[in-house]
Amino acid sequence: MKTEVPVIGFCAWSGCGKTTLLTQLLPIFVSQGLKVAVIKHAHPHFDIDHPGKDSFKLREAGASQMLISSRKRMALITEFEDGRAEPSLSEALERLNMQDLDLILVEGFKHENIKKIELHRPELNKPLMFPDDPNVIAIASDAEIMENRNILPALNLNEPQQIAQFIVDNILI
Repeated sequence: MKTEVPVIGFCAWSGCGKTTLLTQLLPIFVSQGLKVAVIKHAHPHFDIDHPGKDSFKLREAGASQMLISSRKRMALITEFEDGRAEPSLSEALERLNMQDLDLILVEGFKHENIKKIELHRPELNKPLMFPDDPNVIAIASDAEIMENRNILPALNLNEPQQIAQFIVDNILI
């Protein structure tokens, strides 16, 4: 998948700490002057709006698109009632303003054809993804992964600065 802005995905089984890692990486990138977007895959019925709020009432009344705007932020909620397939990552990327970005971090979308860092915690007893996904370029773990010995770069999941530097060196080149 080609985009104007470098994209790196984070793939892992639930409970590995994808969101936690991203919340640690973002301040590192921001301190380097980078403008970063995050695209997160969510369950089908997620909601960012709240019952009782005007925007929620308007959407519930039938608005197929609800744009909430202030001088500090803007959010667009689009309702899909046509039984469509799960949106692809490329559809989500099309919604971003690429002119204002230096890097895009993707959480989830593990089957998409983008470079990814796999997060792995052996204590969760989940299989590794990298043997079946040629897009995984590194593994971040809190323990040594014997199956990865000398195959992919091994990153310490508990050292976000190391992971950020790997991204700068390998994605933002």
